[in-house]
Amino acid sequence: MVKNKITFKALLRVFALAVLIALSVFLAYKFGIIELFLNEEKLRKFIQSLGPFGVVGFVILQAFQVVAAPIPGEVTGLLGGYLYGTVGGIVLSTIGLTLGSVVAFILGRVFGRPFIEKVVDPVVLSKFDYLLHHKGAFLVFFLFLIPGFPKDYLSYFLGLSRLSVLEFTVIAGVGRLLGTVLLSLGGDYLRHHEYEKFFSLAGVAAVTMIVVWLFKEKIERLLRIWHISRYRKNKRKK
Repeated sequence: MVKNKITFKALLRVFALAVLIALSVFLAYKFGIIELFLNEEKLRKFIQSLGPFGVVGFVILQAFQVVAAPIPGEVTGLLGGYLYGTVGGIVLSTIGLTLGSVVAFILGRVFGRPFIEKVVDPVVLSKFDYLLHHKGAFLVFFLFLIPGFPKDYLSYFLGLSRLSVLEFTVIAGVGRLLGTVLLSLGGDYLRHHEYEKFFSLAGVAAVTMIVVWLFKEKIERLLRIWHISRYRKNKRKK
């Protein structure tokens, strides 16, 4: 009886959240929020129109694009460097990205696996399911460092892991730093019309992404083997 009651409550929570997400998506399309995110020029004008509150608006935009995982973060990352320079862009983007990551992590923890399965790509779920069996903070940090990995989806997914909120906050904040630096630097180059530097940076980033994509499966497999063998070794010591 108690078990059925708990299951009913869990289903009710998931249903309520699904309704909330559906309503949010509808309103986002209705008022052009999704289109706003996909148009860098509109985003720039919107942030500038906020005046002194533009900094807060930008941080909220960065956080939202993580929670709404399908929205590309590259646009807002470049925008940060364009509007606030390299250092300002890095600081504000890091705050927003970390905030959004933590929100996604907490949502995953509170609403559990049924919710995660509706939000996260099933391929991501199956590939990184082993992370749920033991903490593996170092490996999670390494995954966040690698460009091209689905960090937004991982933020939701890791809500089911043994990581504490504090541990995840540090990992998400520091782990996203490399990509944030590159995007902010690129935005700053555009701001000062340094197109040669921008395209050189974009070229390096593109080559890195291609290399990661080509060896992605091998990297994931090696990390999985290393992580599981390390866990078994620690378990035998205990």
